[in-house]
Amino acid sequence: MSATTTIDDATAIREVPARIMSAWAQNDGDAFADVFTEDATMILPGGIYATGRNNIASFMGAAFAGPYKGSRVFGEPISAKILGPEAAVLVTKGGVLVGEETEVAPERAVRATWVLAKQEGRWYITAYQNTPIGA
Repeated sequence: MSATTTIDDATAIREVPARIMSAWAQNDGDAFADVFTEDATMILPGGIYATGRNNIASFMGAAFAGPYKGSRVFGEPISAKILGPEAAVLVTKGGVLVGEETEVAPERAVRATWVLAKQEGRWYITAYQNTPIGA
């Protein structure tokens, strides 16, 4: 792995949350799921466990039509580790923004772990889990 590749990958993995934020801002379940690998898993508070890109798209599509309608999400990397040429782990802090909020309310603040896989030159989420930080 060259130094250039490492720097490019380090930048690219830190940009994955921006792809999620963009899809969320559009309230687009399909665009959201497109950031995940075909066989990805997503675990959210409340016992939510979605496997596979299609199930993630379906869950998020319903959420964007219901409880997440009109909301935004924020996440910023606090830790990033490249494990190899096609694997990385990213830890973020953030959460869901509602209305005109510019900062995540304490009751919606989370820490998240993103396991990333590089496929065809692009980084995707292969496993995602978040945990509330607590008020």
